[in-house]
Amino acid sequence: MDTKSWKDIKDTVYGKKGTERRDGLERDFESFKIGLLLRNAREEKNLTQEQLGELVDKKRTYISRVENNGSNLTLKTLYEIVEKGLGGKVTISIEV
Repeated sequence: MDTKSWKDIKDTVYGKKGTERRDGLERDFESFKIGLLLRNAREEKNLTQEQLGELVDKKRTYISRVENNGSNLTLKTLYEIVEKGLGGKVTISIEV
């Protein structure tokens, strides 16, 4: 029996890096991580979704959607939630 690395398994199941399917999966995962980071920060500040929504003039349902899947979140809204709502700072990194 051959032992496969996690990278080999991902390449087989999701396609190799650079393919449309794999790149889409990677973007979706990054969006998920943003939502998770926002939820963790909100909980650390002991805020409900309703309270955070009030601070940034968004509905609780919107905050919930962002936390469960950060996709379609504009940078402007991300900054508002983090800075105005949570009192934090956004740091963005770009790799080429």
